[in-house]
Amino acid sequence: MNNNLGFHIADAARLMRKRFDAAARRFNVTGAQWRVLMATDLHPGINQGQLAERLDVEPITTCRMVDRLVQAGLMERRPNPADRRAWNLHVTDDAQPLIGTVRDIGADVVGQALAGFSQEEKDLLCSMLERVRTNLLDDQAFSSATARHG
Repeated sequence: MNNNLGFHIADAARLMRKRFDAAARRFNVTGAQWRVLMATDLHPGINQGQLAERLDVEPITTCRMVDRLVQAGLMERRPNPADRRAWNLHVTDDAQPLIGTVRDIGADVVGQALAGFSQEEKDLLCSMLERVRTNLLDDQAFSSATARHG
């Protein structure tokens, strides 16, 4: 088996992010900000802790990014009805045009990355990467591998 799989996946993701960030810069949105907006749009009502975990960043970093987006009128914090100490995050209506643009840029970058692939190859790649993701989310498989190695 190719021991470079992890490197290839990480490097392809890095290059896609770099290409995306360069295109999104024209719209005065940073890569970190578009990731916050997109994750919140996909998961309306998410709290900052969940968002930080989903983005794999520190909670204080997430708080600062959300603060900037709230000040820009692109996000809002709403009280959590189940916990008066907590806040749920939502994108605003003003953010929707930007989110549409971000989605279009993302589709362009994916199109560039998969240029020359047949539809069958694209489907197979997505299916296989989803299986890799599922395997890595499986806590039981992780526990077994950890026990074997030490």
